[in-house]
Amino acid sequence: MTRLSQSFPPERAALVTFVTGGDPTPADTASILDALVEGGADIIELGMPFTDPMADGPSIQEANIRSLDAGTKTADILSIAKEFRERHPGTPLVLMGYANPMTIRGSEWFATACADNGVDGVICVDIPTEEDDALGPALRAKNIATIRLATPTTDDARLPAVLDNATGFLYYVSVAGITGKQQAAQDSIVAAVAKLKAQTDLPVAVGFGVRTPEQAADIARVADGVVVGSAIVEIIGEHGKNAAPHVRDYVKSLSDAIRSAR
Repeated sequence: MTRLSQSFPPERAALVTFVTGGDPTPADTASILDALVEGGADIIELGMPFTDPMADGPSIQEANIRSLDAGTKTADILSIAKEFRERHPGTPLVLMGYANPMTIRGSEWFATACADNGVDGVICVDIPTEEDDALGPALRAKNIATIRLATPTTDDARLPAVLDNATGFLYYVSVAGITGKQQAAQDSIVAAVAKLKAQTDLPVAVGFGVRTPEQAADIARVADGVVVGSAIVEIIGEHGKNAAPHVRDYVKSLSDAIRSAR
């Protein structure tokens, strides 16, 4: 059993939360991560800031800019991960981001750094499954989950390739577009989750556009996990260094809704 596998209890969906590392500064990220845990997050995705976050909408783009303007480097993200692991030994931490920061020093270097700093999994947005060799084997050799993305355009012919060597959980991006306010219709989510679960034993977590406890509860009734990112990032953007209690309260509202959904 891994931290990730233990974070999807059979009786309810898991709450997966995302924030950008180093936003508003590297020094402030620890309190925000602690607030996520205190609010009831089961899994945390820590974004690695990048200059061209092509899959992200304005809120997360702005968070990347704030983080980079604060001087955040990959070393800071790894340090944040290590310190988080010391404070929270049981909560899975997933690094999410883009290929350049993950591969520029070599995939083996990055995989070793993840393992040494308590990272449980990696989501790399812009390495397609056909190019898995760029990062996947090195991560799996260190028992770091390679978490894959499926989308509404992932058809029956492509899905087996997406699932090949996928570990940890499958992230279903419910909207064909960038992160932000748009949300898929519940009926389409229900159908997509059923299709995916028929093809894999991995937990299926659904994200993109989830903002309210009611939306989270609806998804929690059919999926193994609910992913919330932009709404949390916007709270950080609004409150800056004072964001932690606001993040905690918002995440608790999501967690309470998810835990009572079934």
